[in-house]
Amino acid sequence: MANWKGQSRGTVLGLKIYVFIIKTFGLYASYFVLLFVALYFMFFAFNSTKSVYFLFRKHLGYSRSRAMLNVYKSYFTFGRIQLDRVAIASGLKHKYTFEFDGIQHIQNLLKQKKGGILLTAHIGNFNLAKHFFDKKHDHTIVNLVVTDLEHKEIKNYLESVTGKSAIKLIVLKDDLSHIFKMNKALQNNELLVFAADRYTEQAKTYTQNFMGKPVKFPQGPFKLAARNNIPVLFVHIMREQNFHYHFYARPYNPEKNEAQNLLKAYIENLEKMLKKYPHQWYNYYDYWNDFS
Repeated sequence: MANWKGQSRGTVLGLKIYVFIIKTFGLYASYFVLLFVALYFMFFAFNSTKSVYFLFRKHLGYSRSRAMLNVYKSYFTFGRIQLDRVAIASGLKHKYTFEFDGIQHIQNLLKQKKGGILLTAHIGNFNLAKHFFDKKHDHTIVNLVVTDLEHKEIKNYLESVTGKSAIKLIVLKDDLSHIFKMNKALQNNELLVFAADRYTEQAKTYTQNFMGKPVKFPQGPFKLAARNNIPVLFVHIMREQNFHYHFYARPYNPEKNEAQNLLKAYIENLEKMLKKYPHQWYNYYDYWNDFS
């Protein structure tokens, strides 16, 4: 995996424009503008366009022309999901429907009184998790373990528009203070959420085949779960047609609790989601080292 810079794509100006369009002209008008924004990125974000092209061409086996068309669709889908995030938090939640597929596994997990680990990835729209936990569970038990993925100014602006998320954040720190916070959360029978498809430069990693090519994954979430026998769920929130979001939760029930076995099961689950929702994969860099 090529070096990930620890930041997500986007600018405050772009977000402000979209918020203005949504509030002034409505959600459909913002989708219309997005048609041209996605086209802009096709031509002026060369490295990310190239990386998404290789996803469809090399790893999903699309033809050249079909791969290029789907790069455009990927950009459009990414933008639409960001707009949904703003729209739902700005009073338009009634336009969307939400499906809870396997969410009973969370309650089963919490009954074990060991806390729990939810493994997700940079796919779909896990930023909407609050709206699922608000419905079915107390979102104050959820801790999202993150690096600083977003520019702080973008994060601050989003919070000014959508409100501060009630889901708690545990930020990975060089001084390892996050370990104390994670342990305390687990002792309180809370949930830790990891997007385990990326690693930072300092992280120890495992290497496993993913979509036909070796990829490095962070050891931390998998070792934490296996060594401490913490129950695990694979979770994703995916956008479907007609303003519908589908929450998936799938339990991990190993015969032998080992970190690399957990990683393999995570990859198997993630491959299924990526093949089913290929336009919702948001690692816009040379993830598989295809450029070399």
